[in-house]
Amino acid sequence: MEPTDTPALDPVTEGIFNFAIDREDVKWLVANLPAEVEANADTVEYELQLVKIIFVGWGILYALEESPFRQGLAEQYWQAIHELAANVSHTSGLMIGSEVDYFAEMRERLDRYLGALQEDNGADPAGVVGRQFARYCGAPDDLFTAMAGSRLFVATISRVKEYLAAVSGDNALQPN
Repeated sequence: MEPTDTPALDPVTEGIFNFAIDREDVKWLVANLPAEVEANADTVEYELQLVKIIFVGWGILYALEESPFRQGLAEQYWQAIHELAANVSHTSGLMIGSEVDYFAEMRERLDRYLGALQEDNGADPAGVVGRQFARYCGAPDDLFTAMAGSRLFVATISRVKEYLAAVSGDNALQPN
Protein backbone atom coordinates (compact mmCIF):
# COMPACT_ATOMS: atom_id res chain seq x y z
CA MET A 1 0.00 0.00 0.00
CA GLU A 2 1.18 3.47 -0.78
CA PRO A 3 -0.32 6.65 0.63
CA THR A 4 -2.42 8.62 -1.82
CA ASP A 5 -4.31 11.78 -1.00
CA THR A 6 -3.97 11.20 2.73
CA PRO A 7 -5.13 14.03 4.94
CA ALA A 8 -2.67 16.58 6.29
CA LEU A 9 -1.29 14.88 9.38
CA ASP A 10 0.64 16.23 12.29
CA PRO A 11 4.22 14.91 12.37
CA VAL A 12 3.57 12.30 15.08
CA THR A 13 0.50 10.87 13.34
CA GLU A 14 2.33 10.95 10.03
CA GLY A 15 5.19 8.94 11.55
CA ILE A 16 2.77 6.35 12.95
CA PHE A 17 0.83 6.21 9.69
CA ASN A 18 3.97 5.75 7.60
CA PHE A 19 5.15 2.98 9.89
CA ALA A 20 1.76 1.24 9.60
CA ILE A 21 1.87 1.14 5.81
CA ASP A 22 5.58 0.39 5.51
CA ARG A 23 6.00 -3.12 4.13
CA GLU A 24 9.63 -3.91 4.94
CA ASP A 25 8.92 -5.91 8.09
CA VAL A 26 6.07 -7.71 6.36
CA LYS A 27 8.30 -8.63 3.41
CA TRP A 28 11.01 -9.83 5.81
CA LEU A 29 8.59 -12.06 7.71
CA VAL A 30 7.27 -13.57 4.48
CA ALA A 31 10.76 -14.06 3.04
CA ASN A 32 11.79 -15.87 6.22
CA LEU A 33 8.85 -18.25 6.46
CA PRO A 34 10.15 -21.81 6.75
CA ALA A 35 9.61 -24.13 3.80
CA GLU A 36 7.29 -26.21 6.02
CA VAL A 37 4.75 -23.40 6.38
CA GLU A 38 1.27 -24.56 5.42
CA ALA A 39 -0.19 -21.18 4.48
CA ASN A 40 0.11 -19.58 1.07
CA ALA A 41 2.83 -16.90 1.18
CA ASP A 42 0.67 -14.38 -0.71
CA THR A 43 -2.12 -14.84 1.83
CA VAL A 44 0.32 -14.45 4.71
CA GLU A 45 1.70 -11.25 3.19
CA TYR A 46 -1.78 -9.79 2.64
CA GLU A 47 -2.89 -10.66 6.16
CA LEU A 48 0.31 -9.35 7.74
CA GLN A 49 -0.10 -5.96 6.08
CA LEU A 50 -3.75 -5.81 7.08
CA VAL A 51 -3.13 -6.69 10.72
CA LYS A 52 -0.08 -4.46 10.99
CA ILE A 53 -2.40 -1.50 10.48
CA ILE A 54 -4.66 -2.86 13.24
CA PHE A 55 -1.72 -3.55 15.55
CA VAL A 56 -0.45 0.01 15.13
CA GLY A 57 -3.88 1.29 16.19
CA TRP A 58 -3.74 -0.97 19.26
CA GLY A 59 -0.21 0.18 19.94
CA ILE A 60 -1.33 3.80 20.12
CA LEU A 61 -3.98 2.95 22.71
CA TYR A 62 -1.59 0.75 24.68
CA ALA A 63 1.36 3.14 24.67
CA LEU A 64 -0.71 6.19 25.55
CA GLU A 65 -3.01 4.49 28.04
CA GLU A 66 -2.77 7.34 30.57
CA SER A 67 -2.08 10.17 28.13
CA PRO A 68 -4.45 13.02 27.30
CA PHE A 69 -3.21 12.72 23.69
CA ARG A 70 -4.39 9.12 23.33
CA GLN A 71 -7.85 9.74 21.86
CA GLY A 72 -6.80 12.51 19.49
CA LEU A 73 -3.87 10.59 18.07
CA ALA A 74 -5.94 7.41 17.69
CA GLU A 75 -8.71 9.32 15.90
CA GLN A 76 -6.27 11.01 13.51
CA TYR A 77 -4.56 7.69 12.81
CA TRP A 78 -7.81 5.85 12.05
CA GLN A 79 -9.10 8.72 9.93
CA ALA A 80 -5.92 8.56 7.83
CA ILE A 81 -6.25 4.77 7.56
CA HIS A 82 -9.92 5.11 6.59
CA GLU A 83 -8.99 7.50 3.78
CA LEU A 84 -6.17 5.23 2.60
CA ALA A 85 -8.53 2.25 2.67
CA ALA A 86 -11.10 4.17 0.62
CA ASN A 87 -8.41 4.91 -1.99
CA VAL A 88 -7.25 1.29 -2.04
CA SER A 89 -10.85 0.06 -2.24
CA HIS A 90 -11.61 2.40 -5.15
CA THR A 91 -8.47 1.44 -7.06
CA SER A 92 -9.00 -2.27 -6.43
CA GLY A 93 -12.61 -1.98 -7.49
CA LEU A 94 -11.60 -0.39 -10.78
CA MET A 95 -9.00 -3.09 -11.40
CA ILE A 96 -11.20 -6.10 -10.62
CA GLY A 97 -14.54 -4.65 -11.70
CA SER A 98 -16.36 -5.08 -8.39
CA GLU A 99 -16.72 -3.12 -5.20
CA VAL A 100 -14.18 -3.74 -2.42
CA ASP A 101 -14.35 -2.29 1.10
CA TYR A 102 -10.86 -2.59 2.55
CA PHE A 103 -11.74 -0.68 5.72
CA ALA A 104 -14.63 -3.05 6.40
CA GLU A 105 -12.15 -5.93 6.13
CA MET A 106 -9.93 -4.28 8.73
CA ARG A 107 -12.89 -3.61 11.00
CA GLU A 108 -14.02 -7.23 10.69
CA ARG A 109 -10.49 -8.47 11.49
CA LEU A 110 -10.28 -6.14 14.48
CA ASP A 111 -13.58 -7.46 15.82
CA ARG A 112 -12.43 -11.06 15.40
CA TYR A 113 -9.09 -10.44 17.10
CA LEU A 114 -10.79 -8.63 19.98
CA GLY A 115 -13.30 -11.47 20.27
CA ALA A 116 -10.51 -14.05 20.38
CA LEU A 117 -8.71 -12.04 23.07
CA GLN A 118 -11.90 -11.81 25.13
CA GLU A 119 -12.58 -15.55 24.78
CA ASP A 120 -9.05 -16.38 25.92
CA ASN A 121 -9.04 -13.75 28.67
CA GLY A 122 -5.82 -14.04 30.61
CA ALA A 123 -3.98 -15.90 27.87
CA ASP A 124 -0.84 -14.51 26.28
CA PRO A 125 -2.12 -11.90 23.78
CA ALA A 126 0.64 -12.67 21.27
CA GLY A 127 -0.32 -16.34 21.29
CA VAL A 128 -4.02 -15.56 20.86
CA VAL A 129 -3.27 -13.15 18.03
CA GLY A 130 -0.96 -15.69 16.37
CA ARG A 131 -3.58 -18.44 16.45
CA GLN A 132 -6.23 -16.11 15.03
CA PHE A 133 -3.78 -14.93 12.37
CA ALA A 134 -3.09 -18.54 11.31
CA ARG A 135 -6.85 -19.10 10.95
CA TYR A 136 -7.14 -16.11 8.64
CA CYS A 137 -4.29 -17.48 6.57
CA GLY A 138 -6.10 -20.80 6.14
CA ALA A 139 -3.61 -22.73 8.27
CA PRO A 140 -5.16 -22.85 11.77
CA ASP A 141 -2.82 -25.57 13.02
CA ASP A 142 0.39 -24.21 11.51
CA LEU A 143 2.81 -23.03 14.17
CA PHE A 144 5.00 -21.17 11.66
CA THR A 145 2.10 -19.08 10.38
CA ALA A 146 0.92 -18.35 13.91
CA MET A 147 4.43 -17.27 14.87
CA ALA A 148 4.58 -14.83 11.94
CA GLY A 149 1.42 -13.14 13.22
CA SER A 150 2.67 -13.18 16.81
CA ARG A 151 6.06 -11.74 15.84
CA LEU A 152 4.47 -8.90 13.92
CA PHE A 153 2.12 -8.17 16.83
CA VAL A 154 4.90 -8.00 19.42
CA ALA A 155 7.27 -6.03 17.19
CA THR A 156 4.62 -3.55 16.09
CA ILE A 157 3.34 -2.81 19.59
CA SER A 158 6.91 -2.44 20.81
CA ARG A 159 7.96 -0.10 17.99
CA VAL A 160 4.88 2.09 18.40
CA LYS A 161 5.51 2.31 22.14
CA GLU A 162 9.18 3.22 21.57
CA TYR A 163 8.30 5.83 18.95
CA LEU A 164 5.64 7.48 21.09
CA ALA A 165 7.96 7.50 24.12
CA ALA A 166 10.65 9.19 22.01
CA VAL A 167 8.34 11.85 20.56
CA SER A 168 6.71 12.56 23.92
CA GLY A 169 10.21 13.14 25.30
CA ASP A 170 10.69 15.65 22.48
CA ASN A 171 7.36 17.26 23.42
CA ALA A 172 6.06 16.46 19.95
CA LEU A 173 2.71 15.28 21.28
CA GLN A 174 0.29 18.18 21.39
CA PRO A 175 -3.39 18.22 22.28
CA ASN A 176 -5.81 18.48 19.37
